[in-house]
Amino acid sequence: MTQTEKLLYTAKTHTTGGREHGVSRSSDGHLDIRLSTPGVAGIGTNPEQLFAAGWSACFEGAMGIAARKRKIKLPDDLAIDAEVDLNLDEGAFFLRARLNVSVPGMDREVAQALLNEAHQTCPYSKAIRGNVDVAINLI
Repeated sequence: MTQTEKLLYTAKTHTTGGREHGVSRSSDGHLDIRLSTPGVAGIGTNPEQLFAAGWSACFEGAMGIAARKRKIKLPDDLAIDAEVDLNLDEGAFFLRARLNVSVPGMDREVAQALLNEAHQTCPYSKAIRGNVDVAINLI
């Protein structure tokens, strides 16, 4: 860590069984889920769904920070639909992802500026930049 860096939070989970029949639990007990393979009937979620939920929630938070800087209130009905594709090409798995963001009642140019800033500052967006084909769509 640098002298100016400040640790804000550390998420801690314990996972056993992987995506096929696994379980993931957080150290604080707030998360306790079964895991399953995408597209297979059964109980549980999968890592792609978890990533989509985490990224979209984080992105909305980054939009809120960008809006507050501009003294703009985000609409209460702002919504983000995240899509995370698990792909296979020549034996190698990879992700492709989209955020479809609805900002009802907001000027389109202002909303697009907030999306652009959020995509630059959101930790999830930063983590996958250059590694995942991403589209951020204002709908």
